[in-house]
Amino acid sequence: MFHIVLVEPEIPPNTGNISRTCAVTGTALHMVRPFGFDLDDKALKRAGLDYWSSLEVHYYDAFEEVEAAYPGARFFLTSTHAARSYAEVTYQDGDFLVFGKETAGLGKALLTRRAADAIRIPMKAGQRSLNLSNSVAIVLYEALRQAGFPDMV
Repeated sequence: MFHIVLVEPEIPPNTGNISRTCAVTGTALHMVRPFGFDLDDKALKRAGLDYWSSLEVHYYDAFEEVEAAYPGARFFLTSTHAARSYAEVTYQDGDFLVFGKETAGLGKALLTRRAADAIRIPMKAGQRSLNLSNSVAIVLYEALRQAGFPDMV
């Protein structure tokens, strides 16, 4: 199983779409507070539709709590500032794919501390970023492709 970590997500429909992607792929979702919305937000629930019941979701107050809960895990932190492309990574079952908030990403301190784990999605020069839910889908599906789409039809 792969893991998606959302650090301080801000936009309910993005998180709802990501939750749906996680549910249909058997991927665990880890959410780090604070959130830019209430978990009862109608837009969040509407985007996730009826997939919430089949979603494995965990909540944390800091990214360090995720690291502490999975001390031997591999973490890949996505950033537009990373040098290595997500497509250059050989993913393994159990990997954590980490994404930051829509307006500011993961933050300089975390990216400096885990610089060796940073990956990016290539895009045209001069563009700021992709939509968060699209970014999650791109990286997750590459990891799943490499794993042979386990338990999927």
